[in-house]
Amino acid sequence: MPSPITPFADEADSLQIDDLTVENRTDRVSLYGSVALTKDRAGLEHARALKAILDAVIAALEDEENLPEAVATKPPDQVPNPFG
Repeated sequence: MPSPITPFADEADSLQIDDLTVENRTDRVSLYGSVALTKDRAGLEHARALKAILDAVIAALEDEENLPEAVATKPPDQVPNPFG
């Protein structure tokens, strides 16, 4: 199963696996929430989707030639207050 996102490609992709949210950014892929890997077809599909995403993240990181030790956390964009 191919990954439904291309890791580190943009700041817009987001997807849900059960109650787990996967957000794509150019400097990180964030996972938060929870996913139940139940012993049924739904659990199998959730596990496959999660594995596809993690395999794609690992491949993207391994392909990076100058992978830094750590990235700095980007501060959120500041938007000027139009009322102040």
